[in-house]
Amino acid sequence: MQAILAITIPFFALVLAGYVAARRQMLPDSAIPGLNVYVLFFALPCMLFRFGAGLPLATLLDPVALAVYAASALLIVFFTIAVTLGPRVDLKNAAFGALVAAFPNSGFMGVPLIVAMLGPAAAGPMITTLLVDMFITSSLCIALAQSHVDPKAPTETGARAALLRALRGPLTNPLPWAIALGAATSAAGLALPGPIDTIVRMLGDSATPVALFVIGAVLARAGRHAHTRTPTGLYLPVALIKLLLHPLLVFALAVGAQQLGFGLTPLQVTVLTLAAALPSASSVSLLAERYGADNGRIARIILASTAASFVTLSLLAWGFGVKPGG
Repeated sequence: MQAILAITIPFFALVLAGYVAARRQMLPDSAIPGLNVYVLFFALPCMLFRFGAGLPLATLLDPVALAVYAASALLIVFFTIAVTLGPRVDLKNAAFGALVAAFPNSGFMGVPLIVAMLGPAAAGPMITTLLVDMFITSSLCIALAQSHVDPKAPTETGARAALLRALRGPLTNPLPWAIALGAATSAAGLALPGPIDTIVRMLGDSATPVALFVIGAVLARAGRHAHTRTPTGLYLPVALIKLLLHPLLVFALAVGAQQLGFGLTPLQVTVLTLAAALPSASSVSLLAERYGADNGRIARIILASTAASFVTLSLLAWGFGVKPGG
Protein backbone atom coordinates (compact mmCIF):
# COMPACT_ATOMS: atom_id res chain seq x y z
CA MET A 1 0.00 0.00 0.00
CA GLN A 2 2.86 2.37 0.77
CA ALA A 3 4.15 2.09 -2.80
CA ILE A 4 0.66 2.81 -4.18
CA LEU A 5 0.22 5.85 -1.92
CA ALA A 6 3.62 7.10 -3.03
CA ILE A 7 2.04 7.47 -6.49
CA THR A 8 -1.55 8.48 -5.69
CA ILE A 9 -0.70 11.12 -3.07
CA PRO A 10 1.29 13.37 -5.47
CA PHE A 11 -1.40 13.04 -8.16
CA PHE A 12 -4.25 14.02 -5.86
CA ALA A 13 -2.11 16.67 -4.14
CA LEU A 14 -1.72 18.46 -7.48
CA VAL A 15 -5.50 18.35 -7.96
CA LEU A 16 -5.89 19.85 -4.48
CA ALA A 17 -3.33 22.53 -5.30
CA GLY A 18 -5.30 23.59 -8.36
CA TYR A 19 -8.53 23.59 -6.35
CA VAL A 20 -7.05 25.78 -3.60
CA ALA A 21 -5.41 28.15 -6.08
CA ALA A 22 -8.70 28.73 -7.93
CA ARG A 23 -10.81 28.75 -4.78
CA ARG A 24 -8.68 31.48 -3.20
CA GLN A 25 -8.49 33.40 -6.49
CA MET A 26 -4.73 32.97 -6.65
CA LEU A 27 -5.49 31.62 -10.12
CA PRO A 28 -8.07 33.90 -11.77
CA ASP A 29 -11.02 32.31 -13.55
CA SER A 30 -9.88 33.94 -16.79
CA ALA A 31 -6.67 31.86 -16.70
CA ILE A 32 -8.39 28.47 -16.41
CA PRO A 33 -9.62 28.21 -20.03
CA GLY A 34 -6.10 29.04 -21.26
CA LEU A 35 -4.57 26.30 -19.13
CA ASN A 36 -7.24 23.89 -20.34
CA VAL A 37 -6.41 24.75 -23.97
CA TYR A 38 -2.72 24.18 -23.32
CA VAL A 39 -3.37 20.74 -21.85
CA LEU A 40 -5.97 19.66 -24.41
CA PHE A 41 -4.34 20.94 -27.59
CA PHE A 42 -0.62 20.83 -26.82
CA ALA A 43 0.55 18.77 -23.83
CA LEU A 44 -1.85 15.80 -23.79
CA PRO A 45 -1.72 15.18 -27.57
CA CYS A 46 2.07 14.99 -27.35
CA MET A 47 1.91 12.56 -24.43
CA LEU A 48 -0.64 10.36 -26.20
CA PHE A 49 1.30 10.55 -29.47
CA ARG A 50 4.30 9.09 -27.67
CA PHE A 51 2.20 6.31 -26.16
CA GLY A 52 0.61 5.57 -29.54
CA ALA A 53 4.00 5.45 -31.24
CA GLY A 54 5.36 3.03 -28.66
CA LEU A 55 2.59 0.43 -28.76
CA PRO A 56 1.35 -2.06 -31.37
CA LEU A 57 -1.98 -1.11 -32.97
CA ALA A 58 -3.51 -4.40 -31.79
CA THR A 59 -2.81 -3.35 -28.21
CA LEU A 60 -4.56 -0.02 -28.66
CA LEU A 61 -7.63 -1.50 -30.36
CA ASP A 62 -8.07 -4.89 -28.70
CA PRO A 63 -11.63 -5.89 -29.71
CA VAL A 64 -12.39 -7.80 -26.50
CA ALA A 65 -11.23 -4.97 -24.26
CA LEU A 66 -13.21 -2.52 -26.39
CA ALA A 67 -16.35 -4.65 -26.17
CA VAL A 68 -16.10 -5.22 -22.42
CA TYR A 69 -15.51 -1.59 -21.59
CA ALA A 70 -18.11 -0.27 -24.05
CA ALA A 71 -20.77 -2.68 -22.77
CA SER A 72 -20.14 -1.64 -19.18
CA ALA A 73 -20.27 2.04 -20.11
CA LEU A 74 -23.62 1.63 -21.88
CA LEU A 75 -25.08 -0.31 -18.96
CA ILE A 76 -23.96 2.37 -16.50
CA VAL A 77 -25.39 5.14 -18.68
CA PHE A 78 -28.85 3.61 -18.97
CA PHE A 79 -28.91 2.43 -15.35
CA THR A 80 -28.01 5.90 -14.09
CA ILE A 81 -30.65 7.55 -16.24
CA ALA A 82 -33.25 5.03 -15.07
CA VAL A 83 -32.58 5.60 -11.37
CA THR A 84 -32.18 9.40 -11.50
CA LEU A 85 -34.78 10.52 -14.04
CA GLY A 86 -37.75 12.05 -12.25
CA PRO A 87 -39.55 15.25 -11.25
CA ARG A 88 -36.36 16.92 -10.00
CA VAL A 89 -34.03 15.60 -12.72
CA ASP A 90 -35.14 15.91 -16.36
CA LEU A 91 -33.64 13.95 -19.28
CA LYS A 92 -30.94 16.53 -19.99
CA ASN A 93 -29.65 16.46 -16.42
CA ALA A 94 -30.11 12.70 -16.11
CA ALA A 95 -27.99 12.27 -19.27
CA PHE A 96 -25.21 14.46 -17.93
CA GLY A 97 -25.40 12.61 -14.61
CA ALA A 98 -25.01 9.37 -16.56
CA LEU A 99 -22.02 10.83 -18.36
CA VAL A 100 -20.17 11.60 -15.13
CA ALA A 101 -21.15 8.14 -13.81
CA ALA A 102 -19.64 6.37 -16.84
CA PHE A 103 -16.88 8.71 -18.03
CA PRO A 104 -13.73 8.56 -15.85
CA ASN A 105 -11.01 11.17 -15.93
CA SER A 106 -8.86 8.99 -18.16
CA GLY A 107 -7.13 11.65 -20.24
CA PHE A 108 -6.15 14.23 -17.64
CA MET A 109 -5.51 11.76 -14.80
CA GLY A 110 -5.98 8.10 -15.70
CA VAL A 111 -3.38 7.43 -18.37
CA PRO A 112 -0.39 8.86 -16.45
CA LEU A 113 -1.61 7.53 -13.08
CA ILE A 114 -2.31 3.94 -14.18
CA VAL A 115 0.89 3.83 -16.24
CA ALA A 116 2.82 5.02 -13.18
CA MET A 117 1.24 2.20 -11.17
CA LEU A 118 1.49 -0.65 -13.68
CA GLY A 119 4.16 0.37 -16.16
CA PRO A 120 4.14 1.26 -19.89
CA ALA A 121 2.21 -1.90 -20.84
CA ALA A 122 -0.88 -0.39 -19.17
CA ALA A 123 -1.00 2.44 -21.73
CA GLY A 124 -2.67 0.27 -24.40
CA PRO A 125 -5.76 -0.75 -22.38
CA MET A 126 -5.98 2.78 -20.92
CA ILE A 127 -6.06 4.33 -24.38
CA THR A 128 -8.75 1.78 -25.31
CA THR A 129 -10.95 3.09 -22.48
CA LEU A 130 -10.25 6.67 -23.52
CA LEU A 131 -11.39 6.01 -27.10
CA VAL A 132 -14.59 4.29 -25.92
CA ASP A 133 -15.45 7.19 -23.64
CA MET A 134 -14.75 9.87 -26.24
CA PHE A 135 -16.56 8.23 -29.15
CA ILE A 136 -19.35 6.21 -27.51
CA THR A 137 -20.09 7.30 -23.95
CA SER A 138 -19.84 11.06 -24.40
CA SER A 139 -21.53 11.08 -27.81
CA LEU A 140 -24.48 9.02 -26.56
CA CYS A 141 -25.01 11.09 -23.40
CA ILE A 142 -24.73 14.43 -25.17
CA ALA A 143 -27.16 13.20 -27.83
CA LEU A 144 -29.64 12.14 -25.14
CA ALA A 145 -29.23 15.48 -23.39
CA GLN A 146 -29.85 17.38 -26.63
CA SER A 147 -32.88 15.25 -27.47
CA HIS A 148 -34.59 16.56 -24.32
CA VAL A 149 -37.64 18.62 -25.26
CA ASP A 150 -37.68 21.98 -23.54
CA PRO A 151 -41.33 23.04 -23.10
CA LYS A 152 -40.28 26.68 -23.53
CA ALA A 153 -38.44 26.02 -26.78
CA PRO A 154 -40.24 26.75 -30.07
CA THR A 155 -39.04 23.55 -31.75
CA GLU A 156 -38.02 20.06 -30.75
CA THR A 157 -34.57 18.62 -31.21
CA GLY A 158 -34.51 15.31 -33.05
CA ALA A 159 -32.51 12.49 -31.53
CA ARG A 160 -30.78 11.71 -34.85
CA ALA A 161 -29.72 15.33 -35.37
CA ALA A 162 -28.59 15.49 -31.76
CA LEU A 163 -26.45 12.37 -32.19
CA LEU A 164 -24.80 13.78 -35.31
CA ARG A 165 -23.98 16.99 -33.47
CA ALA A 166 -22.66 15.04 -30.50
CA LEU A 167 -20.32 13.05 -32.75
CA ARG A 168 -18.65 16.26 -33.91
CA GLY A 169 -17.09 16.62 -30.46
CA PRO A 170 -14.88 13.50 -30.60
CA LEU A 171 -14.02 14.14 -34.24
CA THR A 172 -12.73 17.63 -33.44
CA ASN A 173 -10.98 16.48 -30.26
CA PRO A 174 -7.18 16.37 -30.81
CA LEU A 175 -6.60 13.42 -28.46
CA PRO A 176 -7.81 10.53 -30.69
CA TRP A 177 -6.02 12.07 -33.66
CA ALA A 178 -2.79 12.24 -31.66
CA ILE A 179 -3.15 8.56 -30.74
CA ALA A 180 -3.88 7.64 -34.37
CA LEU A 181 -0.92 9.66 -35.64
CA GLY A 182 1.39 8.01 -33.14
CA ALA A 183 0.16 4.54 -34.11
CA ALA A 184 0.55 5.35 -37.82
CA THR A 185 4.07 6.63 -37.24
CA SER A 186 4.96 3.43 -35.42
CA ALA A 187 3.37 1.20 -38.07
CA ALA A 188 5.28 3.00 -40.83
CA GLY A 189 8.56 2.64 -38.94
CA LEU A 190 9.09 6.39 -38.89
CA ALA A 191 10.76 8.50 -36.22
CA LEU A 192 10.50 12.19 -35.50
CA PRO A 193 13.57 14.32 -36.27
CA GLY A 194 15.67 15.08 -33.19
CA PRO A 195 14.53 18.66 -32.42
CA ILE A 196 10.85 17.86 -33.06
CA ASP A 197 11.08 14.75 -30.91
CA THR A 198 12.52 16.88 -28.10
CA ILE A 199 9.67 19.38 -28.39
CA VAL A 200 7.07 16.61 -28.32
CA ARG A 201 8.77 15.01 -25.32
CA MET A 202 8.93 18.31 -23.41
CA LEU A 203 5.28 19.10 -24.06
CA GLY A 204 4.24 15.55 -23.19
CA ASP A 205 6.19 15.63 -19.93
CA SER A 206 4.31 18.77 -18.88
CA ALA A 207 0.89 17.21 -19.48
CA THR A 208 0.45 15.38 -16.18
CA PRO A 209 1.19 18.15 -13.63
CA VAL A 210 -0.65 20.85 -15.56
CA ALA A 211 -3.64 18.58 -16.27
CA LEU A 212 -3.99 17.63 -12.61
CA PHE A 213 -3.75 21.28 -11.56
CA VAL A 214 -6.42 22.16 -14.13
CA ILE A 215 -8.76 19.46 -12.76
CA GLY A 216 -8.72 21.11 -9.36
CA ALA A 217 -9.12 24.59 -10.81
CA VAL A 218 -12.08 23.57 -12.96
CA LEU A 219 -13.82 21.95 -9.99
CA ALA A 220 -13.30 25.04 -7.81
CA ARG A 221 -14.60 27.33 -10.54
CA ALA A 222 -17.64 25.15 -11.24
CA GLY A 223 -18.53 24.88 -7.58
CA ARG A 224 -18.18 28.61 -7.03
CA HIS A 225 -20.31 29.50 -10.04
CA ALA A 226 -23.14 27.11 -9.21
CA HIS A 227 -26.32 29.13 -8.76
CA THR A 228 -28.20 26.66 -6.58
CA ARG A 229 -27.39 24.29 -3.75
CA THR A 230 -27.79 20.65 -4.72
CA PRO A 231 -29.33 18.22 -2.21
CA THR A 232 -27.00 15.37 -1.31
CA GLY A 233 -29.48 12.82 -2.65
CA LEU A 234 -29.16 14.26 -6.15
CA TYR A 235 -25.41 13.89 -6.50
CA LEU A 236 -23.94 11.45 -3.96
CA PRO A 237 -25.66 8.31 -5.38
CA VAL A 238 -24.24 9.10 -8.84
CA ALA A 239 -20.76 9.50 -7.36
CA LEU A 240 -21.14 6.10 -5.71
CA ILE A 241 -22.24 4.57 -9.03
CA LYS A 242 -19.06 5.95 -10.57
CA LEU A 243 -16.67 4.75 -7.88
CA LEU A 244 -18.26 1.45 -6.87
CA LEU A 245 -20.74 0.10 -9.40
CA HIS A 246 -18.82 1.03 -12.55
CA PRO A 247 -15.55 -0.77 -11.63
CA LEU A 248 -17.50 -3.72 -10.23
CA LEU A 249 -19.40 -4.09 -13.50
CA VAL A 250 -16.25 -3.78 -15.62
CA PHE A 251 -14.49 -6.39 -13.48
CA ALA A 252 -17.45 -8.79 -13.72
CA LEU A 253 -17.68 -8.47 -17.52
CA ALA A 254 -13.91 -8.77 -17.95
CA VAL A 255 -13.72 -11.90 -15.80
CA GLY A 256 -16.74 -13.28 -17.66
CA ALA A 257 -14.93 -12.70 -20.96
CA GLN A 258 -11.90 -14.53 -19.56
CA GLN A 259 -14.03 -17.48 -18.47
CA LEU A 260 -15.54 -17.69 -21.95
CA GLY A 261 -12.06 -17.92 -23.43
CA PHE A 262 -11.83 -14.50 -25.08
CA GLY A 263 -8.26 -14.02 -23.96
CA LEU A 264 -8.17 -10.93 -21.80
CA THR A 265 -4.92 -10.88 -19.86
CA PRO A 266 -4.79 -10.25 -16.10
CA LEU A 267 -3.12 -6.91 -16.83
CA GLN A 268 -6.00 -5.87 -19.11
CA VAL A 269 -8.56 -6.83 -16.46
CA THR A 270 -6.70 -4.79 -13.85
CA VAL A 271 -6.28 -1.75 -16.08
CA LEU A 272 -9.91 -1.73 -17.28
CA THR A 273 -11.18 -2.04 -13.70
CA LEU A 274 -8.88 0.66 -12.34
CA ALA A 275 -9.85 2.94 -15.23
CA ALA A 276 -13.52 2.55 -14.30
CA ALA A 277 -12.65 3.35 -10.67
CA LEU A 278 -11.17 6.73 -11.59
CA PRO A 279 -13.13 9.84 -10.61
CA SER A 280 -15.53 11.47 -13.04
CA ALA A 281 -14.05 13.51 -15.87
CA SER A 282 -13.78 17.17 -14.89
CA SER A 283 -14.42 18.23 -18.49
CA VAL A 284 -18.08 17.18 -18.14
CA SER A 285 -18.58 20.23 -15.94
CA LEU A 286 -17.63 22.46 -18.86
CA LEU A 287 -19.94 20.49 -21.18
CA ALA A 288 -22.84 20.78 -18.74
CA GLU A 289 -22.34 24.53 -18.58
CA ARG A 290 -22.21 24.76 -22.37
CA TYR A 291 -25.43 22.78 -22.86
CA GLY A 292 -27.39 24.50 -20.09
CA ALA A 293 -27.58 21.56 -17.67
CA ASP A 294 -27.47 21.86 -13.88
CA ASN A 295 -23.75 22.46 -13.59
CA GLY A 296 -23.94 22.74 -9.80
CA ARG A 297 -25.11 19.12 -9.54
CA ILE A 298 -22.54 17.88 -12.07
CA ALA A 299 -19.72 19.75 -10.31
CA ARG A 300 -20.66 18.21 -6.97
CA ILE A 301 -20.71 14.71 -8.44
CA ILE A 302 -17.25 15.24 -9.90
CA LEU A 303 -15.92 16.81 -6.71
CA ALA A 304 -17.32 14.01 -4.52
CA SER A 305 -15.95 11.29 -6.80
CA THR A 306 -12.55 12.98 -7.02
CA ALA A 307 -12.21 13.38 -3.25
CA ALA A 308 -13.40 9.85 -2.45
CA SER A 309 -11.46 8.14 -5.23
CA PHE A 310 -8.17 8.85 -3.49
CA VAL A 311 -9.25 6.22 -0.96
CA THR A 312 -11.29 3.89 -3.20
CA LEU A 313 -8.78 3.80 -6.07
CA SER A 314 -5.82 3.26 -3.75
CA LEU A 315 -7.64 0.41 -1.97
CA LEU A 316 -8.68 -1.19 -5.26
CA ALA A 317 -5.12 -1.06 -6.59
CA TRP A 318 -3.92 -2.61 -3.34
CA GLY A 319 -6.61 -5.30 -3.62
CA PHE A 320 -5.38 -6.16 -7.11
CA GLY A 321 -1.90 -6.56 -5.69
CA VAL A 322 -0.48 -3.69 -7.73
CA LYS A 323 3.23 -3.23 -6.98
CA PRO A 324 4.56 -0.07 -8.65
CA GLY A 325 8.10 -0.52 -9.82
CA GLY A 326 7.90 -4.27 -9.24
